[in-house]
Amino acid sequence: MKGPKHISDPKHTINKRLHKLYPEEIAQRAVNDIIDLIFKYKQRIKSTDYRLSQKDIILITYGDQVSKLHQPSLETLNNFMNDHLKGVINSIHILPFYPYSSDDGFSVVNYNAVDPHMGSWREIESISKDYRLMVDGVINHISQFSDWFKAYLAGDPYFQDFFINVDPSIDLSKVVRPRATPLLSEFIDDEGKIRNIWTTFSKDQVDLNYKSHRVLRNVLDALFYYIEKGATLIRFDAIAFIWKEIGTSCVHLPQTHELIQLMREVLHEVAPEVIIITETNVPHNENISYFGSGDDEAQMVYNFALPPLLLHSILNSNTTKLTKWAKTLTLPNDKVCFFNFTASHDGIGMRPVKGILEDEEIQYLVKTVEEHGGLVSYRAEEDGSETPYELNCSYIDALTNPNEDQYLSIKRMLVTQAAVLAMPGVPGIYFHSLVGSRNYHDGVKHTGVNRTINREKYNIDWLENELSTQGTLAKTMFDSYKRLISIRISEEAFNPFGEFEILDLDDRLFVIDQSCCGKENRIVAVHNFSNEEVICKLPDSISLPLCDILSSNCMPNNEEKAEKIKEIKLEPYQIMWLKGKI
Repeated sequence: MKGPKHISDPKHTINKRLHKLYPEEIAQRAVNDIIDLIFKYKQRIKSTDYRLSQKDIILITYGDQVSKLHQPSLETLNNFMNDHLKGVINSIHILPFYPYSSDDGFSVVNYNAVDPHMGSWREIESISKDYRLMVDGVINHISQFSDWFKAYLAGDPYFQDFFINVDPSIDLSKVVRPRATPLLSEFIDDEGKIRNIWTTFSKDQVDLNYKSHRVLRNVLDALFYYIEKGATLIRFDAIAFIWKEIGTSCVHLPQTHELIQLMREVLHEVAPEVIIITETNVPHNENISYFGSGDDEAQMVYNFALPPLLLHSILNSNTTKLTKWAKTLTLPNDKVCFFNFTASHDGIGMRPVKGILEDEEIQYLVKTVEEHGGLVSYRAEEDGSETPYELNCSYIDALTNPNEDQYLSIKRMLVTQAAVLAMPGVPGIYFHSLVGSRNYHDGVKHTGVNRTINREKYNIDWLENELSTQGTLAKTMFDSYKRLISIRISEEAFNPFGEFEILDLDDRLFVIDQSCCGKENRIVAVHNFSNEEVICKLPDSISLPLCDILSSNCMPNNEEKAEKIKEIKLEPYQIMWLKGKI
């Protein structure tokens, strides 16, 4: 039985969600706002069906990652994609390309504009014609230099409930802090009055107040605008902190989940193919709560525990913790999946492995990354102490000391990346992982920000030279990575919604048995995380013949020698993707 068709009906789920979040009068205003927005954008957005498959690979990059003199950097990026990655990577996550005042884009000055240093909406729309476009909804906070906050300080009545002014004498000790910075930041309004404004992440990132229906309307307007400009995936940045209730932790509140569900439903009224991806760098069990029921919240969730667990496995030549954790991965249905990655513009999060790794194991990661030239960022705990929040380091340098052999660095890097490509879900590949970027210490010296270590930008001519010169780290990584991706996207068994089983064959191996879509083909992806030769026997449930699609070596079906044939031997850090029949 279908529900009511019009949002004005109190029984419509959008209407009911609004009444859960707001008092009657405000809820009704919000209903009217949303009806207006849907009418506005239905005239402007053409919806098309899309179903994720093994062909979906998302490149994570800044809009000015590559630059060329006298050319918008977004155009340079598009040209680079077309020249090197067309037919290999089909989607691109362009990190915030809006005008900003700090944090490399995550303090947005204007949601509806493109940073003129990168280009214009014309370049964004051009990219979206060639690639599925993922954009950031940086909607927990906005820059202190935005027109919204300026209008608030100027006393404009429309904006007076856009931000959260708190009496500093109020006890806020229960609020979960992702940073070691003050929760409240002091501002002086145009009348000379002090405003103590809620700033979860920094003084330049003032939190928005979603108890205001006007904030909701303006943010939804911006999200619809991104879809109009070609976005088909929207990343909700720092979404866990979006709803505030004094006296609570202000993280993962029921209203937060209700708000995400509301936003998804509103956007799907116009563009049901749009995918919501939640970014919540928190312990794993809290993170996966954003799948909701599987039908009502995020369609993809960042698999934040994966990067530190892969790192732990390489550094210890032991996959026990990784395998044990991966065996617990479940999804509410086949409409949602994980967004798998090892590196991003941020660091390697430590909170997601709380309860998975022991404290001493986390400290070992911290110590090793520091020895490899990396940095550590901390967060404030409720008792005033500080604990590691993230490791700031290029992923290849986190895995291997930069002073060690380049060949070893590449082998270790590739086995972790292959594991990500083989994991059930959609892979996200950070630009710097693709080209094997090292720690950018000069950048950190310049900005004083730890995260800059993994955010170096490149002149396109320099990068092209590196990618065309035999023996360079960039070329070796790039070519090897592209080959893995090319093989992955051609195999239906890697479909993000397929069936999978994590096999425990040896504590040095990470093994995933996958199949999909009622087809009889399977792939047993075997990854050696050690510097040792490993010989192991495949379980009886896996039948022969099997062929390694990476090397073309095959294991024939010979009943007389079946016991011996089912043994596989992997060289240090070797990858085998064994294809066979179920």
